[in-house]
Amino acid sequence: MYKIFIVEDDPSIFSSIQAYLEGFGMEVAGVKDFNQVLEEFKALDPHLVIMDIGLPFKNGYYWTDQIRKISKLPLLFLSSIGEETDQVMAMTLGADDYIVKPVSLPVLLAKIKAQLRRSYEMVVQDQVLEDGPLVLNLENMQVTYREKTMDLSKNEFQILRSCMQEKGRVISRQDLMNNLWQSDIYIDDNTLTVNVGRLRKTLESLGLKNYIHTKKGVGYYGSFEK
Repeated sequence: MYKIFIVEDDPSIFSSIQAYLEGFGMEVAGVKDFNQVLEEFKALDPHLVIMDIGLPFKNGYYWTDQIRKISKLPLLFLSSIGEETDQVMAMTLGADDYIVKPVSLPVLLAKIKAQLRRSYEMVVQDQVLEDGPLVLNLENMQVTYREKTMDLSKNEFQILRSCMQEKGRVISRQDLMNNLWQSDIYIDDNTLTVNVGRLRKTLESLGLKNYIHTKKGVGYYGSFEK
């Protein structure tokens, strides 16, 4: 489920967008304290942000600049200000799109879906996930890298699938543990570390080093970055 963070101080606009997007299976949250936008953004860790310009205390340009220092996630401006200079400013700060109020909810949804698809969806064909030369077969739990193929254990497969589906986004340790062990039984946190280590060794045996990265104190993500 995609998480959408809306930075909008008009309750009626927020409520209408929230209800509409939730009707399409998205999780939507709004700002509770407009002095703490960045902190709430970090806590939610959303997939996409919708940002208004005119906000209490500090405007949307300020918060966009702060968010862009730590994240490259899709960010859409939603504002009643339609001047060209404001749109240029938004794009310069890193906005991915600029929508002028009053907005058509179907148009907003289409733009959100386009950004999410562009940013997160992996190529899924014939039950495989692809990230460049790395291919994961979802049917037989085999991983292929540059024409070399190996079988994965159930846990290795689940970890790699989660990392490839998120396409570079950090997955918390708790979320990974919930995906691997969906029960009320307590699982030692070190068990996850061991399984991630095994997956790394498997990928290294294929010639792929440093694909699974650790975000200290948070979790893991998959990427070809060095």
